[in-house]
Parts: sequence; structure tokens; C-alpha cells
Amino acid sequence: MHTVDIHSHLLNPEARFDRLYDKITIHFFAKKLGVDPVQLQRNPYGTFVTSMAKNVTQSEYVERACIFGVDCRLNQQGKEIDRDSTVCAMTSDVLEVAASHPGVFIPFMSINPRRINALDLIDEYAEQGCRGAKFLQNYWGIDLNDRCFIPYYEKLKSHNLPLIIHIGSEYSVDSDLRYERADMLKLPLETGLTVIAAHMGLGRIHHKLLFWKNLSRNPKTFDEDYFILLDMLQNHDNLYADISAILVPLRARALRHLSQQQEIHHKLLFGTDYPVPFSIRFNTHDLSSAESCRIEAISNPFDRYARTILAYFPEESPLYSNYKKILVD
Repeated sequence: MHTVDIHSHLLNPEARFDRLYDKITIHFFAKKLGVDPVQLQRNPYGTFVTSMAKNVTQSEYVERACIFGVDCRLNQQGKEIDRDSTVCAMTSDVLEVAASHPGVFIPFMSINPRRINALDLIDEYAEQGCRGAKFLQNYWGIDLNDRCFIPYYEKLKSHNLPLIIHIGSEYSVDSDLRYERADMLKLPLETGLTVIAAHMGLGRIHHKLLFWKNLSRNPKTFDEDYFILLDMLQNHDNLYADISAILVPLRARALRHLSQQQEIHHKLLFGTDYPVPFSIRFNTHDLSSAESCRIEAISNPFDRYARTILAYFPEESPLYSNYKKILVD
């Protein structure tokens, strides 16, 4: 099996791991990425980019990775009001990394639609080789059903570029819960734009008193947006969904159920959400301990992710080739 990772992230070039929390978790994070924790702390961005390119190049399963940043938060007038020190990377950074590693990365743009020159930037970045776009509207605080954004969606459509929209929980950056629901897909889909719903609408903490329910494999405890998305995938020809970050515990519990929804497998896309760390041994999937240990021993994070997904979606599954419908030359 060979595939493309439809969903991976570039770090902010100014990222630093110097907080107390970072110093405590850096060894775990580095191990999951397959990098030297000392080098990652000394030179975060350079070490991250080099190791990510190496991991893709050496992967048994992932041939290339779609990579994107996250534009900063803007106010109604288009003025910058926040730039997350870890998550935010500009499209120019993405293009530079992709150019430095030809044949490894597929660049996607991230342009906050509140930018005054957003439509011109879409033209510019499409001309420079971007093959899609990524929204983190829950961080930006933007309602995607605001009709003022129709020209933006139509501009992407004119370039035949898919739009990845975050649907589900977000814990790595400040997030407005109102704007991470499945209804954020409605207007972009209405314009005829090809839309990819990221993360399957999973991952929220619904049960605070009975916390174990948030980790249960009983479908009755799954997120409502997950089921809404499954239904939407059957009713919108221009909607796809990626399984990025599905190996975190709040989402992994749904893997068996998702693998049984054969009617929408032609709409699913392989994605990792790299560099989000994940554990195979200590998780909510239903793999045996022996199999989990075997997979956990794989050093390459892309292969570790892929081998886990292969336990649910065999290599003949369209999950691994559906990207060909999206990344149109």
C-alpha cells in the first residue's frame, strides 16, 4: 500500500520549546516524531522540518505529505490580533519548505478570509503551486456560513482547489466551539467547492462526571457531529472527510465503527495530522495488546500510523487512493 498523507502541519518558524510544560513533555514528543530531543529543543524548526522530510522519504507507506500552516487571527478590519507561537505558519513558509524538499511535500495554502487581499493571495499561491487550502476557522473565530465569504469559496473553486475545514475538537490552540461544528460545512458545500472535513467530527469531552464515557467504544457515546458527517458524506458529492488525528484517545474509539461504514469509504482520505503525537499501546482502539506492541515498536511515525489504520482498512481500501480524486493536476 502506498498513499498520500492529506493532512500534516508545519510549525511556526519561531516555535520554541522552552516552557516548563515543554521541558517535561519534549522527550515524549521527540520520541514520537523520531527525533533527538536535545536537537529539537536547540533548533526546533530546523530539526522539525528535516526530520519530517526524512520520515516521509523513508516511509514504507506514505509517498508524499500535504503540508500546511495556519494563518493568524485577524479582526473584522483584517488587522492581526493573534499569532500562535507554535501552530501559526504562513503559506510562504510552506512553499519554501516544499521547494527545499521536492517530491516530498505537497503545499496547501492557509489564508484567513478576513485578509483584505485574500482573493489575490489565492491566485498568487495557486500560481506558485499550492494544491489546496486549509481553514482553522475555530481559531480565527469565523462563521463559515457568512455569505460574505462566497467569493472566497468561488475563487478556490475556480482554481479547482479543495478546502480542508476543521470539524471536531481542538486542544492545541485557542478554539471557539461554535465554529468547529459540522454545520460549518454548509455554505462552502453550497457553492460547489470540494470540501474535506478534517478529524471526522470527533474528539469533544461531553461527559465530565462520568469521564470514561468519553473513551467508550459504544457508538451511543460518540459525538453527534460524527453521525451528522457520515450522513452528509452520502448526500454531498463534493464532500470528503479525512481521518487525521484519529489515533488520539478521544477519537480512536470510533475506528472499528468507521471501518464498518462501507457506504462512505469512497469518501474517506488518509491523513495523520503530523506532528500530533499518539500512542498505540495506551489508546481506546480495540487492537490486541500484542498487535499494539508490535506497531508501537515501529520508529517511523507515518508508518506507525499507517500500520494501525491498515488493521481496520485493508490495503485494497479506497481510503488510500481517494486522494487522486482530490489532488487534480
